Amino acid sequence: MARHSISIITLACLASMQAAAQEPSAGVTQSMNITGRSSLLNTAGVAGFGDVPLSKSPYSGSVINLRQLQDAGITSLADITRLDATTTDAYNAPGYWGQLAVRGYILDPRYNYRRDGLPINAETVLPAGNKQALEVLKGVTGLQAGTSSPGGLVNLVVKRPQADITSAQTSATDSGNAAVAIDLGRRSETGLAWRINAEGEHLEPALRNAKGTRHLLALAVESRVGAAGLLEAELERSRQSQPSMPGFSLLGGRLPPASSIDPRTNLNNQPWSLPVVFDGTTGSLRYTHALSSNWTVVAHTMQQRLGTEDRVAFPYGCSSENDYTRYCSDGSFDLYDYRSEGERRHSTALDLSASGRLRAAGLTQHVSVGVLSTRQTIRLGRQAYNWVGTGTIDGLSSTPSDPALTDENTNRSERSTEWRFQDRVELRSGTSLWLGLRHSSIHRDSVRTDGSRSTQYAQRFTTPWAGVSHDIAPGLMAYVNAGQGIESEVAPNRSRYTNAGVPLPTLKSRQFELGLKQRQGSLTWNLAAFDIDRPLWSDIGACNVARTCTRQHNGSQRHRGIEADAEWSAGPVSLRGSAMLLRARVEGPLNGAQQGLEPPNVPARTLKLQAAYNLVAVPGLSLLAFTTHEGARMVDPENTVSTPGWTRLDLGARYAAKVAGIATTWRLGVDNATDQRAWKEAPYQFGHAYLYPLPARQWHASVHLSL
Repeated sequence: MARHSISIITLACLASMQAAAQEPSAGVTQSMNITGRSSLLNTAGVAGFGDVPLSKSPYSGSVINLRQLQDAGITSLADITRLDATTTDAYNAPGYWGQLAVRGYILDPRYNYRRDGLPINAETVLPAGNKQALEVLKGVTGLQAGTSSPGGLVNLVVKRPQADITSAQTSATDSGNAAVAIDLGRRSETGLAWRINAEGEHLEPALRNAKGTRHLLALAVESRVGAAGLLEAELERSRQSQPSMPGFSLLGGRLPPASSIDPRTNLNNQPWSLPVVFDGTTGSLRYTHALSSNWTVVAHTMQQRLGTEDRVAFPYGCSSENDYTRYCSDGSFDLYDYRSEGERRHSTALDLSASGRLRAAGLTQHVSVGVLSTRQTIRLGRQAYNWVGTGTIDGLSSTPSDPALTDENTNRSERSTEWRFQDRVELRSGTSLWLGLRHSSIHRDSVRTDGSRSTQYAQRFTTPWAGVSHDIAPGLMAYVNAGQGIESEVAPNRSRYTNAGVPLPTLKSRQFELGLKQRQGSLTWNLAAFDIDRPLWSDIGACNVARTCTRQHNGSQRHRGIEADAEWSAGPVSLRGSAMLLRARVEGPLNGAQQGLEPPNVPARTLKLQAAYNLVAVPGLSLLAFTTHEGARMVDPENTVSTPGWTRLDLGARYAAKVAGIATTWRLGVDNATDQRAWKEAPYQFGHAYLYPLPARQWHASVHLSL
């Protein structure tokens, strides 16, 4: 009943705005196709300030468009780390869902991902075949999300109907991977338009024991409603079935040389290993209505339904040396049969908003108000997590299976309502004040699958954000912003805790950012300095018997850094690059042994460069190069071991020409052209240090046809 009353109140507010509008629905064309315009204008629409280009926005972000993804041969969310220096790997296991870190903070898959601006659960493989662009908003996102990790937000922009389109693409790799995709769309004079994206892929990566399949079918439809309305609907259905890859690890106290590891080795190679299966169905409906040339209202709803069969032969720890944070000194490890089948994750979101321009106190203001109601449920069954013997890092050992369901899982439910207000005030020529406020009300429940350890809590909080931008010179802007973000948790309901099941105080992350941006001619560049302080929870006490442990706020993880990115073109040459220098430290009232240490898996420096050279002698032919450099990463929280930095070079070529009247684009590329051996990342996950190698050198080719 409360959710319905919220909708009624909001609709009443929108209706009153319509009554107050001064002009009829004249400028509707300008307010249509919001998503498409956003990507074309290089605008991170997820920020909520409308179609303001990033070069004019007082925050840091990036938009990775479809052509950039195609040129780099990127087909999964995890691989965007090759294009943006502030985005790095965070337990990116091949065959599993991708996890990213932005500005060194791991994004929470349940709260830091959006799809056309609405929240989704990213605990799945997110298909890329019907996505037009990826938006990355960097820094604390309390203005855009009720609760979230402070790294930033990733927004997937769905392909929408455009002009008539008929295209097909086929691609392959030297390891045997093969894919085919089609993209069809039509627009009629009556205002009805549709677009279909379909793809199928045989997965056969260079990684051994990892064959699988993937497919996607997506439909997007839009229709004008009268002279002032636009109705958009879309639906996608996807499925991926593929064995995942567990990580390597430290061998006792030493880091194994990456040169001694074959990156094609998959430790999930038991005779009984089964694929991880991700099923996903997501649909949305959006209605946009122009109240006048100045005001627009939008009603946008989406539902996501995910199914997962999570299965792996999982290496974890070394019981023979009584150390469960790494593998044994001799290269062996404990192996577990892990199975969690029939997982179901459902998410629903409804967003109602109004935005427009008004004059008040002699100032022009661009205002947006709205309310977002979300509901998320996670339903799991009992799981298998059974020790089945000892494995070895050469991948040659064999153990029996044990699929018995011996362990409980945790079911979760959550609902939230978030009210927001954003305002861009033009103070004087070249200076703007940017304001935002979000008030969130959340209610969360969890219970074990056997009915034990039930928790329930509700919280309310408000997160402010403010920024100022000033045009120093034509095309050159300086800005400053400050904001807060929230993370909310309950103390685990276990007997060891003195505060079991008690809601912890909301922990507020704080960010301060200062930047410069310039867009002039063929050169665009951005420079930003940021300081983010994120409070930490930790367990205080012996924590080995009942009521000896207290979960509480204890210290913080502070990230201070400088990031820069630039794009430039002159004649046949185009360059794009980004870099980040980051000082990440654990600070606060922690014990002396932890003070000033670096968090694991956070490189202090990253550099990503992309270059294209158009050969004048061969019209349509472009030579491409992609360079990725990442510095050393700490492997363990105690900072006793670190991985060396590494550099990877990818090369490619693109040739575009018309063949029999058909626009054709050939692409050929080689990833890791020098076959560099290195530890790509070192995630510390589940209380265990893992290591993932750079993938081996691989060739890929594709042909794209467009009528």
